[in-house]
Amino acid sequence: MKIHIQDKTKLVNSVFTKVYKKYDFMNDVMSFGVHRLWKKNMINWMRPQENDSLIDVASGTGDLANLFLKKTSNKSKIVCVEPNSGMLEIGKEKLKKFENIKWTLASAESLPFKDDSFDFYTISYGIRNVTNINLCLKEAHRVLKTGGRFMCLEFSKIQNEIIHALYKKYSKTIPYIGKYIVGSSMPYSYLVDSIESFYSQNQLLSLIENNGFSNVQFRNLSNGISAIHSGWKI
Repeated sequence: MKIHIQDKTKLVNSVFTKVYKKYDFMNDVMSFGVHRLWKKNMINWMRPQENDSLIDVASGTGDLANLFLKKTSNKSKIVCVEPNSGMLEIGKEKLKKFENIKWTLASAESLPFKDDSFDFYTISYGIRNVTNINLCLKEAHRVLKTGGRFMCLEFSKIQNEIIHALYKKYSKTIPYIGKYIVGSSMPYSYLVDSIESFYSQNQLLSLIENNGFSNVQFRNLSNGISAIHSGWKI
């Protein structure tokens, strides 16, 4: 599946419109639940404190917001930004008991918030889907406070050849799983293609540095199936 830049925003919205009702279930099925451990790993690396503020972009159904709250005794200010209205509504319903979470329908490239507003910016399995990654990173830098931290969790490049070969074989089954559970293989064909064509760990690190962040580093998870990138606004 080849994706033209001008069509990507519409395509991604169409993908998530097809899957949002079973998004959480499919994530558990496809990753055998490991995505939850990866997200916990990122939150543990963040080490947020009580009263820290978070903007979670491409927030999906709110997994990271929920984990962040648990780490901060439910005392933090959190804004979840999601470009797909269906996903946003699922997240709002799932976390409706938390009054300190605000939900905003917006894109990562155009955040409706003032400069220097948040202590942490997170984006989990979302940066691969934005149309303009540089603009996304510039917006992340803008809305973070000085001393604030950017963190990104995303699929990456597997470091072990044997695991990579096994993963490629498994990836070919994902569209069929999607067809069975969601009723459409298209969203999961897009998923597989977008992962294969995405940046390596070092390429993404360079992009983050080039958009103003300092002390940028990454940690591989499960031999690089996913990676966490971290950078600071100084």
